[in-house]
Amino acid sequence: MTIEEIRQLIALVQETAIAELEICRGDDRIRIVRQHGAQAPVVMTSAPMMPSAVPAPVAPEKPARSDLYEITAPMVGTFYRAPAPDAPPYVNAGDHIEKDQVICIIEAMKLMNEIPAGRAGTVVEIAVENAQPVEFGQVLVRIKPD
Repeated sequence: MTIEEIRQLIALVQETAIAELEICRGDDRIRIVRQHGAQAPVVMTSAPMMPSAVPAPVAPEKPARSDLYEITAPMVGTFYRAPAPDAPPYVNAGDHIEKDQVICIIEAMKLMNEIPAGRAGTVVEIAVENAQPVEFGQVLVRIKPD
């Protein structure tokens, strides 16, 4: 799908009473959802949309260490290390954390979701930069369990 086709679909959702539109064309899939109170619909895609575009370089995934526990994203959204822009981060590398301790927030559909550690241990690595989008199952933090 081209950008112009996507713009036309967004305009269609904005101009009508359609709450959600999903189109599949070959390997391309686009879903446009109108959110209550939002000025513009949310666009979600899967598969490459413009095969002629040059793919962005992808950083190689670090090999998993068997002695580390990986805390992964339970949803798609935006990763935040702190509860507010001027607040200190929930955790830093080297911090000891408890099982139920909040390690970050993932913003999804304007909701702030606190993500607990799930296991006690020492933070070895924060795998995502602050305010970056994350995918379901993406590694957020690696810890060395107690």
